[in-house]
Amino acid sequence: MDTLLSPLARRMQWAVIIAIAALLIWLLAPILTPFVFAAMLGWLGDPTVDRLQRRGWSRQTAVVLVFSTMAFVLLMSLLLLLPLIERQIITLIETLPTYRDWFVGTVLPWIQRRTGLDLLTWLDPDRIFQLVQEHWERAGGIAATVLGYISASGFALLAMFANIVLVPFLTFYFLRDWDVLKERVAALVPRDHIDTVTRLAKESDQVLGAFLRGQFSVMLVLGVLYAIGLYAVGLDLGLLIGFIAGLVSFVPYLGPAIGMVLGVIAALVQYGDWVHVAMVLGVFGLGQVIESYFLTPRLVGDKIGLHPVAVIFAIMAGGQLFGFLGVLLALPVAAVANVLLRYAHERYTHSRLYAGERPGIDLDEYVDAGIDRPPSPDDDHV
Repeated sequence: MDTLLSPLARRMQWAVIIAIAALLIWLLAPILTPFVFAAMLGWLGDPTVDRLQRRGWSRQTAVVLVFSTMAFVLLMSLLLLLPLIERQIITLIETLPTYRDWFVGTVLPWIQRRTGLDLLTWLDPDRIFQLVQEHWERAGGIAATVLGYISASGFALLAMFANIVLVPFLTFYFLRDWDVLKERVAALVPRDHIDTVTRLAKESDQVLGAFLRGQFSVMLVLGVLYAIGLYAVGLDLGLLIGFIAGLVSFVPYLGPAIGMVLGVIAALVQYGDWVHVAMVLGVFGLGQVIESYFLTPRLVGDKIGLHPVAVIFAIMAGGQLFGFLGVLLALPVAAVANVLLRYAHERYTHSRLYAGERPGIDLDEYVDAGIDRPPSPDDDHV
């Protein structure tokens, strides 16, 4: 009985540990985000630090060089992109009345003709003002709630600013001590499982590292391609829409879908013809061809081995459970889980449960012996 309960007890212990860890992550999600983001940056930069060490550089010097390079690239990107994004946001604010007039004068009448819903009456400013007067007390309660939310959002903005300032310092320390952290984690692994855990950790590191580096490159290239293409079409908001589409492209199909919707709306508002709409669709169609046949096979490949539906589910589930931290961890956790599932499948196919008690029949032996088929139980009665 003890021999039967011992494996079950160990599995229960691990289940409890995992449940406690998930609960702690859920409770500490707001403050864990900068640590996780910095750890990912440190993990991405560690291979370069290790290569410099193998060439004779000291760890400290290699960390300073890699960290300075990462900070310089990020700073130059911000200096180049922020002015463009600022001008695009100003253009968006200036053209908001045009979008409002297009929505009220074109979209709503079209919907009303197709559905028979009198949406214009409900969105009439005089009617809205009258409803506010009739429900002033309730509106006052809503206003108080909104003000409270804005006040809380102010503290959230301060916390976000503090997290952004904290990330560079944490990244430097993760880069410097990454090998030490790996050794300490490895020291906690039970000795009878160290070989299996080491194998799975190396496989997860290779899969995840190749995927993330490739996916970041694809996001960057697609953002630039979409921005240049929409700017060439003549959209005033082309750069902003292109950057948004490239940024969201880590979710399969979502990036180009959002970009196409925003681009088509911008083309209809600005030009009002189908020629520019077709040009916008052509930009995103060309971008998808380049991504599918050149960027993803060369930069990402099949590194993560997850179906697009599984990727979307992982991101949505992570966001639902742990907020932004869950979205940040969704793909790394999904990649590691996929490695573990492949290992579990390998163990299952080599287990007695899969093979059964009867020995398998090797058909090649019968072919080599000149026998057309394996012996049948009926042959004993012949």
